[in-house]
Amino acid sequence: MRIAGKGQVDPTSQISFRFDGRDYVGFAGDTLASALLANDVRVVGRSFKYHRPRGVLTAGPEEPNAMVEVLEAGQQTPNVRATVQEIFPGLEARSQNRFPTAQFDLLAVNDLAAPFFGAGFYYKTFMWPRRFWEGLYEPLIRRAAGLGRLSGHHDEADYEKAFAFCDLLVIGAGPAGLMAALEAGRAGADVILADEDARMGGRLLSETLVLDGHAGVTWADRVLAELRALPNVRLMPRTTVTGAYDHGTYGALERVGLHLPARPHLPRECFWRIVAKRAILAAGALERPIAFENNDRPGIMLASAVRSYLNRYGVAPGRRVTVFGNTDDARRTARDLMAAGVQVAAIIDPRPHASAVEDCPVYTGAVVTGTRGRKGLRQITIRHGGGEAMIETDCLAVSGGWNPTLHLTCHLNGRPIWNEALAAFVPAPGAVPGLAPVGAAAGIMSTAAGLASGQRAAREALEALGLKAPGAALPVAEDAPYTIEPVWSVPTSGGRWARAWLDFANDVTTKDVKLAAQENFASVEHMKRYTTQGMAPDQGKSSNVAALAVLADATGRGIPETGTTTFRPPFSPVSIAAMGAGGRGTGFAPQRFLTSHQASVERGAPMIEAGLWYRPSYFPRPGETTWREACDREVRMVREAVGVADVSTLGKIDIQGKDAGRFLDLVYCNTFSTLPVGRVRYGLMLREDGMVLDDGTTARLAENHYLMTTTTAAAGLVMRHLDFVHQAFCAGWDLRFISVTETWAQFAVAGPKARALLASMLDAPVDLPFMGCAPVSVLGVAGRLFRISFSGEEGYEIAVPARYGEALFRDLLARAETMGGGAYGMEALNVLRIEKGFITHAEIHGRTTAFDIGMGKMVSAKKDCIGKAASQRPGLTGPEREQLVGLRPRQPQDTLVAGAHLFVPGDTVERARDQGYVTSVCWSPTLGSWLALAFLKNGPARLGETVRLVDHLRGLDVLCEVCDPVFHDREGVKLRA
Repeated sequence: MRIAGKGQVDPTSQISFRFDGRDYVGFAGDTLASALLANDVRVVGRSFKYHRPRGVLTAGPEEPNAMVEVLEAGQQTPNVRATVQEIFPGLEARSQNRFPTAQFDLLAVNDLAAPFFGAGFYYKTFMWPRRFWEGLYEPLIRRAAGLGRLSGHHDEADYEKAFAFCDLLVIGAGPAGLMAALEAGRAGADVILADEDARMGGRLLSETLVLDGHAGVTWADRVLAELRALPNVRLMPRTTVTGAYDHGTYGALERVGLHLPARPHLPRECFWRIVAKRAILAAGALERPIAFENNDRPGIMLASAVRSYLNRYGVAPGRRVTVFGNTDDARRTARDLMAAGVQVAAIIDPRPHASAVEDCPVYTGAVVTGTRGRKGLRQITIRHGGGEAMIETDCLAVSGGWNPTLHLTCHLNGRPIWNEALAAFVPAPGAVPGLAPVGAAAGIMSTAAGLASGQRAAREALEALGLKAPGAALPVAEDAPYTIEPVWSVPTSGGRWARAWLDFANDVTTKDVKLAAQENFASVEHMKRYTTQGMAPDQGKSSNVAALAVLADATGRGIPETGTTTFRPPFSPVSIAAMGAGGRGTGFAPQRFLTSHQASVERGAPMIEAGLWYRPSYFPRPGETTWREACDREVRMVREAVGVADVSTLGKIDIQGKDAGRFLDLVYCNTFSTLPVGRVRYGLMLREDGMVLDDGTTARLAENHYLMTTTTAAAGLVMRHLDFVHQAFCAGWDLRFISVTETWAQFAVAGPKARALLASMLDAPVDLPFMGCAPVSVLGVAGRLFRISFSGEEGYEIAVPARYGEALFRDLLARAETMGGGAYGMEALNVLRIEKGFITHAEIHGRTTAFDIGMGKMVSAKKDCIGKAASQRPGLTGPEREQLVGLRPRQPQDTLVAGAHLFVPGDTVERARDQGYVTSVCWSPTLGSWLALAFLKNGPARLGETVRLVDHLRGLDVLCEVCDPVFHDREGVKLRA
């Protein structure tokens, strides 16, 4: 199917590849689609629902049919567009969504049941018998669903992510984009020119256009050579700009190594985040098909795609081609084919007054009404002059007009505008700040006007950037008007099997859209979901507008009134591996080690993850065979002597400025501006919805200097929250804050002998009151000392610069062990805090209020704070709320578990009678009993009652006494000693 002397591929460089187990040969510069067409391969896959044979429809990333699986070294990538995938030596691909082969698919039996598989059939068919759903229907549907398949193995390939910054981002390297980049590049602007194709030039590569007396391809190559020589211009081929975001940020996916046989030093893809001061959208337009009966056969293609394969790849998609289109643009396909020596059987033009003068038969006022040829087009039926005629043809080039590629202009909630003259939607002005659509993307369809619009947009961007435009002359190019008489679909014969396809990828027909309207799914968004129109990987790029037109006709509305669905990023599918590049293994969850990590490992401590940190669970000693033995010993050690724990993982945020106290009053529900220097206060922080975000302590180190401590789990959340509050509500305040979590190593020293231990290490004695803080010198190192306790015992936290952390931890342990103490881990820390009734994020899990945890009075009545108003909404306080209580089993030997639910004894165990749930449990060696913290409806008023703890998963059913959540030293005598 190659045409000698045509195309821009290199016939001297042959490339071998495999498709569906067979060997083929293509040329350097071919895509998989063009190489398959050159080898006369018609069927490249099967349709989603009916498993009908499907061939190549387009020549670009909008392709809905020719999606294949690419296989390489254990990697299996599904849904790769054959129209985008470049061939390379050793490429192996296979068709998808077929069983066993694309040529012979047993699941094509679905096509015989087509009358039962209309829109929404799954909502109506699988409702009864109910018990069949999990055992029969769902497994079958899941087995049949989807298009391509993954290998089931981990993706071990390399991916990258990168950032770029520029003055001007030009999206698309067609004539308008090249002109814009040239104008801005010559002016000295920092320009990025990104284009999704492997070769830049846009439609100039696929047309026989002339610019300044030269072939369009030659003009494009000259411009690209000049741009490549400019140091301020970066060319990014194979790069699809996938989304527009706030503040001039754009996402882009670069196919780095997907066109190479081996890439030992290259990633497969790179996901870019490009920040541009200005941007120009020159993404061109996408041709759309016309829906008519059996318009999905292999050999039926878009007219522009036929030109692309002919002029760019030197491939004739058929030996006897027919053209069916409603614009003069479609006629160019016939002329290019005839000039290349390919027979054109006829031109079918629905416009009754269109010109009939061509070098082939022309039927005006005619439409295609049917086709024949299951695995390849053989014949079409046309209606002309009140009668029908048959035309033998193996390729039908169809054009229903062009849709501007305006998707990026809608990514910030912009809505396009219907243009009656173009019969298409065009971008709304200013939909994305700083982004200017040009050329066909703006509805400007002639080459000359597109070039002018690109230059004009570049000059406007340069003016905004404070740069002077060079004033280059525009090339002379065609400026023919674009005229169209809309034809969206041709009525079918009306039989049960008569179908006209709109969405080829998801097997959506005009009949499906009309059925959706008939069943009152008349909203465009409802129709989309009911029929799955536009929900396939191609996102309806070629089919959406025609489907809207059919819906508008079915509902008696106009297309503008019907509206469009919502365009969301990404514009083209983006592999998750590229977006999360580097996020595999420890890259996904980085390992964060304490300064005491090595010392803990040397003592045999098992490490557990806590907020990405690795912390010791417990410190086993000889003779201890279970973690419980070690944990119980560590708890008794803290209660009776002294224990040391590394608490460096707690978030530490340094806050300074004259308005620091005022800021803390805003983010905390209690008051901090009145806190004296040298003192520490416990604080509670609410989200904007009134729920508890975090708790912690904040110390006032100097008049305008505070140090906030957060929980380990919420350190990042709190920092983000503070940043938001600062920017949104008090950006003008005299205030700065920064996370210093990794700057300081901090250790808890708790127990009756804690003061003596610290006295042996401090260079000068310090007598701190409870909730006090002071600078100290620790063996010659400047540090900080806080008197706070998370154990209920007399407790301190001592902080030194992180580089001294390991040495201090080892010294503390050595001294503690001489006093009958030692290190304690997370298990003991958890027991100590439950005995004392202290909360963690097990209790403030995002659905609890200050009232729920018994801290409602901490929400100050004298000031406002973030979340205060929301926390006072009806339903967030009152006896119907589940509130914090303690639980002890009536029988001491009974075990309690977290996650269990609470019921009134004698009640039926069902959701409607649920009284609450358990959040934390432990065995208390101090009290010789299991203890639990739980949320119980009207809990504080029910102290002393008996509740029933039920956990069917673990087979537990235990009677418990409702207690005060503070089990140990309720008066706080020990911690204030």
